[in-house]
Amino acid sequence: MNRLFTYLIVGSMVLGVAVGWAINTTMAPEAAAAVAGNLSIITDIFLRLIKMIIAPLVFSTLVVGIAHMGDASEVGRVGVKTIGWFIVASIFSLTLGLVMVHILQPGVGMNLSPADTAVASTAVDMSKFTLREFVTHLVPSSIFDAMARNEILQIVVFSVFVGVAVSAVDDRAPQVLALVEQVAQIMLKVTGYVMKTAPFAIFAALAASIATRGIEVIFTYAKFVGGFYLSLGILWALLILAGVVIVGPRILKLIGQIRAPTLLAFSTASSEAAYPRTLEELQKWGVSRKVASFVLPLGYSFNLDGSMMYCTFATLFIAQVYGIELSIAQQITMLALLMVTSKGMAGVPRASLVVIAATLTFFDLPEAGIALILAVDHLLDMGRSATNVVGNSVASAVVAKWENQIEEPAAEPAKA
Repeated sequence: MNRLFTYLIVGSMVLGVAVGWAINTTMAPEAAAAVAGNLSIITDIFLRLIKMIIAPLVFSTLVVGIAHMGDASEVGRVGVKTIGWFIVASIFSLTLGLVMVHILQPGVGMNLSPADTAVASTAVDMSKFTLREFVTHLVPSSIFDAMARNEILQIVVFSVFVGVAVSAVDDRAPQVLALVEQVAQIMLKVTGYVMKTAPFAIFAALAASIATRGIEVIFTYAKFVGGFYLSLGILWALLILAGVVIVGPRILKLIGQIRAPTLLAFSTASSEAAYPRTLEELQKWGVSRKVASFVLPLGYSFNLDGSMMYCTFATLFIAQVYGIELSIAQQITMLALLMVTSKGMAGVPRASLVVIAATLTFFDLPEAGIALILAVDHLLDMGRSATNVVGNSVASAVVAKWENQIEEPAAEPAKA
């Protein structure tokens, strides 16, 4: 069934591109835009369904996971190991993007001046990107407000408090814990229903995009897009290699099992869309429920490997386009700056663009360069989203290994 679902996703992607191209070439732009708008209704409904289940799913699974961990010291130990891995992965992702953009030189030869490019003032919202906003954003003023807006980081903070409190109660509040466990099981069942509609949403999303922008969007900035995807491929290989070294060859089976949520994240350009299925596949593979329910939500806030690599790659691409060279000291400073600012990406609209815009301003690079990557940002976001799924899956497996929380028997049912 899992293999059939993967085939359906791939088929819907191919069909979506074909239908979108047919619409784009046979209809007038206005008619194509109207058809694309109608197709987008399907995608919008699917993403709304995903957003509908994210908050209760994250809350229930995280509370249950922490409550079953034991005392607060165990939560702290797992948390330190998790954040430690995230920091190392972040530094590596940022550095790899820096190295690859120097090797590939995708912006060299374009020789633009800032006057050649204009960017709308509404392209990115910088108002929320401040240290004060990020720190205060960590703590919800109301859990109901956080759930209503799907603020995953705030839900994680609240869930950690509730989970630790439940585990600290002498009798573990059995009735409350049983209720939350039942909610988690129900939400996983609802997730299964929602996922059955994914191929329709994927088809609609790709068809609408190609219908309005044309097949040319795939070939525009081919060197930039191709270079970035090559870099993502290298990042995938190195993340998987690290997983094999730490966890063992069995992690390759996990990579095979998450192909469906990875394709889902790629085609919808949304890591959120893949969250429920990724959590399910991690547990099927053998990551214990309490580790998977703890690491994965944190990863969605602090371990966006694909997005972080994009920040260095795109920033230096813009510098190359305008013929601006940054010194080694400036580039090291850029890595340190992005290491901090990238942790505020969760919950910020068009987060990667916001981070890149902030970095351009810091180094006095032409802010108009944002316009150069806007045209293909959605295409690149597809790769970033898929990479985030792979990175967080490997992180979950690594932390589970360090905690001896990989349950070998859980792999057996997957063979049936």
